[in-house]
Amino acid sequence: MDFPFLFQTMKTLLAALPVTLGLFSLSVFFGGLLAILIVWMRVGGNPILSRFARGYIFVFRGSPLLIQMFLVFYGLGQFGFIRHSFVWPALREPFVCAVLSLALCTAGYTAEIFRFGLRAVPPREIEAARAIGMSGFLLVRRIIAPIAFRHALPAYSTEIVMMVKSTALASLVTVWEVTGVAQRLISQTYRTMEVFLCAAIIYLVLNFLILQAMALLEHYLSPHRRAAASLVPGGVPVSR
Repeated sequence: MDFPFLFQTMKTLLAALPVTLGLFSLSVFFGGLLAILIVWMRVGGNPILSRFARGYIFVFRGSPLLIQMFLVFYGLGQFGFIRHSFVWPALREPFVCAVLSLALCTAGYTAEIFRFGLRAVPPREIEAARAIGMSGFLLVRRIIAPIAFRHALPAYSTEIVMMVKSTALASLVTVWEVTGVAQRLISQTYRTMEVFLCAAIIYLVLNFLILQAMALLEHYLSPHRRAAASLVPGGVPVSR
């Protein structure tokens, strides 16, 4: 095995890692904000907004991400009102189009994950909070959101890992992230195995770190489970 070539390849691919991280972080951030809006529309009680949210989720969960990315990158420029609008200088950039398509897609999946997290909130918790005078934003911030997010976290961590892998599709719209740089190296060296092996290692390490961070977050959001684990079956705290 050619270790000097592997080292140089890994160095070249790591130089493109900030682009991958930028795609991932921006798409997850904006996709999460959009997902919260979609969930509010879905459960808010307005039938028109609810139907719109259902249609959005159906479209973006039911169509391939690659087609969505092509439609954003190649399709938006066909509309004159977009080409002559203030957003066109941003939308003609491949990176912005990739972030937009990734965010729109993950919002559809994340909205359903968050909605099922809301359904997992016990009604008695809400009733108890209202009984002590909690309502509105305070009820959401102190009771509903923490419980719902804790229940949604396992599925949401899977969606985040999928988003890391989905950033590889951005290479097809000329964004030079890790996979795009790997394909360019292969076209120059014709050494497919070594280059893609290095790229796979980068994605594996990145996903491992993300999963560990999500596990720590889940542990932090579950203090009641840590308290239960510190008790013996009889309910007596374990001596330290």
